[in-house]
Amino acid sequence: MASDPVFAVTPRAEIAQISAANTNRDGTGTIVDVLTGGSSGTNISKIEIVATGTTAAGIVRLYLHNGTNTRLLREVFVTAATPSTTVSVWNAQLIFAFPNVLHLPSASWKLQASTHNAETFNVFAFGADL
Repeated sequence: MASDPVFAVTPRAEIAQISAANTNRDGTGTIVDVLTGGSSGTNISKIEIVATGTTAAGIVRLYLHNGTNTRLLREVFVTAATPSTTVSVWNAQLIFAFPNVLHLPSASWKLQASTHNAETFNVFAFGADL
C-alpha cells in the first residue's frame, strides 16, 4: 500500500463512435476502443452515451480489456426514440463516484464499447490519469 496519497495528474476526455452491429457478449466482434489507461493508471468518473439519430430498442455494451482479454462490463439498454424538435436523441450517463471510480490500472487496460443494433452512438469517457 502506498504511503502517500495518489492524486489525478492529467484530466482525460475521450470520444469514440460505434455503429457496427455486434450481438456478441463474449468480447468478440466489432468493439471500439474508447479510452486507454495511462502508464500509472486512469480513473474514469463518467461515461456518456449519445445516439446520433433514431434508435430502436437495443443495447450498448461496455467492455474492459486488460491487455489480453476483453470482458463485458455493463449493458446499457437503449429505448426506441425518433428525435425531433420536441424529442431528444436517446442518451445515457453512467457516474462512477469516488471512491468507486472505474479504474484502469495501466496502459495495457482499455475501456471499449459496441452496439447491438447497427445504429450510431458517440461514447464519451471522462476521468484523469494518475
